[in-house]
Amino acid sequence: MSNTDNNEDSSGTESTIDRRSVLAAGATLVAGSALSGCMGDDSGSESATNIAIVSSPAGFDDNAFNDLAVEGLQTAQEEYDIEINQVEETEQSNYQSTQSDLADSGDYDLIVLVSYNHTEALTQNAADYPDQNWMLINDYVDEPNVTGYTWANHEMSYLAGVLGGTMTTEELSHEGNSNEPGNAHIGFVGGEDGALINAFEESYKAGAEWVNSDITVDAGYIGNYSDTDTAANIASSQYDNGADIIYHAAASAGQGVFEAAQENNRFAIGVDADQSVTLEEFQDVIIGSAVKYINEGTREVAAAVAEDNFDSVAGANTLGLDEEGVDVVIGQAFEDNLPDVVSQNIQEAKDGITSGDIEVPCSASGCN
Repeated sequence: MSNTDNNEDSSGTESTIDRRSVLAAGATLVAGSALSGCMGDDSGSESATNIAIVSSPAGFDDNAFNDLAVEGLQTAQEEYDIEINQVEETEQSNYQSTQSDLADSGDYDLIVLVSYNHTEALTQNAADYPDQNWMLINDYVDEPNVTGYTWANHEMSYLAGVLGGTMTTEELSHEGNSNEPGNAHIGFVGGEDGALINAFEESYKAGAEWVNSDITVDAGYIGNYSDTDTAANIASSQYDNGADIIYHAAASAGQGVFEAAQENNRFAIGVDADQSVTLEEFQDVIIGSAVKYINEGTREVAAAVAEDNFDSVAGANTLGLDEEGVDVVIGQAFEDNLPDVVSQNIQEAKDGITSGDIEVPCSASGCN
């Protein structure tokens, strides 16, 4: 695994802001590109590395991890002769057949599966198709033809909690939105109520409580990753209950949280990508985002396959703060509007996590 040099200054802000264009690129490139193929299409170059990528239930154009996964493949495409086939499948019940159909075709040097929702189906298919190389995002199946990449969701969510826990007691006003600094109260909205997203919630709470042990943290779950209306309703209830900042881990459904923040003149924290950029219409309420560099993982695996070196990435790979795989970034409208204590607390938390002085709840794979 390749690491970049750590260019952060003492405020902890330089390298995260430098990466803003990387985080924004995923949604821009996906929205502006045509599919490189379709299922069963064998019209690609015989010498090309052919890669299929199957979406999570949130689908592509989620301005989050699906789009970042594609962006990494497209970055690799700039260096190697790669054909990309995007397969959008939002029904988890279809993953078994979708995966096997792609493998049966024999067309693909690599099949990328976005999200742990693919794990059950891949457990069978990886064994049934031992000559097919697979990449699974946010989980791992113990087979020699599988590379699993999991980002330290718990670490980035802890930092989101530090951001929310700090700012809920700091005065903040921006374009008609404001908080109540005398009331230490924040919220969380998750997609599916399961082990993976529970790690986002628990770590977010822990980060907030590290800042203020008396803080109140509301939590609610949508039940899926696409229902923006339910997300907005849950968030509105939390804002009505006194929360002034809400963090979501709900993929495309999280847009509902930002809509509720605007309607209630409060604030929110994005996830996966810098959503103040990918969802620029909500930049007035997104004070920051917990980010993971999924694009770097898919780029790395695509390059390894193009170089006929899949073994170099096979196995379970976890990327956290030590590997510069996750971070928290300040929203583009708030870079100069937040007090110094924010960057100070975030940097102190990062140092504590990497040194082991701070124990983050759960793990990259979830709360088991």
